[in-house]
Amino acid sequence: MSAPESVGVLGGGRMGAGIAHAFLLAGASVTIVERDAASADAAAQRVAESIRRSAERDPSLDGQATAGRLRTGTDAALFAGHGLVVEAVPEDRALKEEALARAEAVLGADAVLATNTSSISIDDLAAGRRRPERFLGLHFFNPVPASALVEIVRGAATDERVLDAARWWVRALGKTPIVVRDSPGFASSRLGVMLGLEAIRMLEEGVATAADIDTAMTLGYRHPVGPLKTTDIVGLDVRLGIAEELARELGDRFEPPALLRRMVAEGRLGRKTGQGFYEWDEENR
Repeated sequence: MSAPESVGVLGGGRMGAGIAHAFLLAGASVTIVERDAASADAAAQRVAESIRRSAERDPSLDGQATAGRLRTGTDAALFAGHGLVVEAVPEDRALKEEALARAEAVLGADAVLATNTSSISIDDLAAGRRRPERFLGLHFFNPVPASALVEIVRGAATDERVLDAARWWVRALGKTPIVVRDSPGFASSRLGVMLGLEAIRMLEEGVATAADIDTAMTLGYRHPVGPLKTTDIVGLDVRLGIAEELARELGDRFEPPALLRRMVAEGRLGRKTGQGFYEWDEENR
């Protein structure tokens, strides 16, 4: 089985653009729907630049033809007839509920609706769906083009055939699927956020510099990227939102450190703003 012929992505920020990029490279036609025309245009430019970089790395890729299979707009009706729609709006429960309802209203009975949430309960989001059996989590990782993993989150109502299709789609993207049941933080966020929060507490307490804390994990435990640099890449605001969600579900061990809250309040969100635990120049952003 290949990727779906037509894929919708609701939200064209860094994650949504990355998801669109992955499906375009797999041969799908992709539609991104954004909240307004300016955001839709920005999403189109984001994907086009990502494809251009892929074409530079792989001369066999026809970048122009690949980009030509993308369309963007502001009306969820553009998703009509699509086999899969992935919601990729910010990690806010009410925002996701609204986005999923918009997408579902125009999808056919055989379409699959997915959320890219990294922490919000799939069963909670499925409760408002017309066809919860065709709803699941597809948790992509940032940056999507370089990430090798997609976490498939199975809700209590998710049909086994939908899970099978999701596994095939992930493999068609050249990535590895893992399947987890719906639980707070799933597998990846729960482990990754716990490590990241402890690293932030260590920095807050003056145990070591950010670089040395990260080096402890990259050289000592062979992690490819340290927890503080990973937090910068993910976005401090995103990590804060996940931590707050996990703290509500699992208790104080996920309570965000004061340093994380302060940096988010100051707008030091990591790579996307140029400053976080590290400084990021334009070339690396």
